[in-house]
Amino acid sequence: MAMLFGFFTPGPIQLLVVLLVVLLLFGHRLPALARSLGRGVVEFKKGAEGLTDESESDKEEDVRQS
Repeated sequence: MAMLFGFFTPGPIQLLVVLLVVLLLFGHRLPALARSLGRGVVEFKKGAEGLTDESESDKEEDVRQS
């Protein structure tokens, strides 16, 4: 059974052809997709920084109360 799956694995040329077809079909949408993905990453980083800042301020308040 493992031989069957090994037989159908795509090689580098097949992957290149698939990538080229995807680029031709969806090329005009890629800049917008990359832009929205970048904005999402920036928002995620801002949210993560906010959580870190909140946890640090909570720790400082706990130390002050002790």
